[in-house]
Amino acid sequence: MSGTQEQVVDVVVVGGGAVGENAADRASRTGLDVALVEGALVGGECSYWACMPSKVLLRPGAARDAARRTPGVADPGDLDVAAVLARRDEITHGWDDSSQAEWVSSAGLTLVRGHARFTGPRELTVTSDEGTTTLRARHAIVVATGSTASLPPIEGLADARPWTSREATAAQHVPARLVVLGGGVVGVEMATAWASLGSEVTLVVRGSGILAGAEPFAGELVLEALRAAGVRVLLGAEARAVHRDAEGVHVTLDDERLDADEVLVATGRHPRTRDLGVEVLGLDPGAPIEVDDSLAAVGVDGGWLFAVGDVTGRTGTTHQGKYDARVVGDVVAARFGDDEDARTAEASAGAWSRYRATADHAAVPQVVFSHPEVAWVGRTEAEAREAGLDVRVVSYELADVAGASVISPDYRGRAQLVLDAGRDDVVVGATFVGPDAAEMLHAATIAVVGEVPLSRLWHAVPSYPTVSEVWLRFAETAGL
Repeated sequence: MSGTQEQVVDVVVVGGGAVGENAADRASRTGLDVALVEGALVGGECSYWACMPSKVLLRPGAARDAARRTPGVADPGDLDVAAVLARRDEITHGWDDSSQAEWVSSAGLTLVRGHARFTGPRELTVTSDEGTTTLRARHAIVVATGSTASLPPIEGLADARPWTSREATAAQHVPARLVVLGGGVVGVEMATAWASLGSEVTLVVRGSGILAGAEPFAGELVLEALRAAGVRVLLGAEARAVHRDAEGVHVTLDDERLDADEVLVATGRHPRTRDLGVEVLGLDPGAPIEVDDSLAAVGVDGGWLFAVGDVTGRTGTTHQGKYDARVVGDVVAARFGDDEDARTAEASAGAWSRYRATADHAAVPQVVFSHPEVAWVGRTEAEAREAGLDVRVVSYELADVAGASVISPDYRGRAQLVLDAGRDDVVVGATFVGPDAAEMLHAATIAVVGEVPLSRLWHAVPSYPTVSEVWLRFAETAGL
């Protein structure tokens, strides 16, 4: 099939990743006719190049480390690289999105494949090898195009065929030598994964520490673990030039040259709006689409344009993007669907909290699947002080909790609460560092979202002997 077609639906969602799928499904629940546009693989970054494959690459090393820390368990030795990569290929379905496309159809959504560009209000052109489709929305368009890796302006870098997170999670071989540029979440996770699979990894970080968005102690513990695992970490270092030749990739720093087989750039991401045609709407290509708490685009008249996930600049995780998607799906369904009660509730500010993405402001959970894991939610101590709160910090060494000693005599980790003393020690932030620390995060997320004071949590009795007993230790340390 070729040529130009025209299609009119109630709602168009641009971007068929996990966030877009959720927005489209939610919006369609009151009978709206929804089209989902995707130019690559349905399921998006998380399913094929980020969350899922990266965690599959990281898990075997974590399991091996756990075995080594457990008395009576034989050291499993080196990882079976072929088996790890095969499992990664299985979890990504070999980068085949057939099952995801089938789900789209079963949910009653219309899948339109191709690259979308705005041509006017409520109107897009979608171009593919099959031809061009003019797609018009009667009511709303939701942008869920996510973000893409940024390449810093380093001499020769773009021509050196660097890895980004996509190549790092989809690689079919283990590079003998890998240089990673960037000490954020992607850089730390990929340095951890590929080191566990046998790469000689050098992590190059411009700043004085890693995981700058977390509490400083979290970065310090992970840095120590990376070095213990054989990763060479260069702090306060910056790549000045990169070039590739027959012998590999060469990264020039201020005072030395690093020779490697691959270089991974993990220095940040930018919203995927550069080739979306947003300029016809008065928005800036390449910039985030600013939205209000109903996820409606700011600066676009008519209340028809919405955006969710990474593309807004508000969130940078799949789970938070999916939360945005559920909110925007409810907003669109309420404003334009056939449920009169929902329209009435949504029109009344604050009537139903699900029509506002309030969790994006101070209750965002984040997990780094390093070894040890880092998990935090809400404000760090520095962020809380910057916000003018009356900050009180309570911390505890996880190795001193009975449950940790059961897991391993070598258990290392630390946990910290950030409290607002001006509101009876309400929990406004929490950080956990240690093996499987992510599993302790949701209790803290509930406390932050619920604005629960520590005095109330004193009556939430943790099970013994679990590492979560740290909640009791928090209360005791605070003087309760």
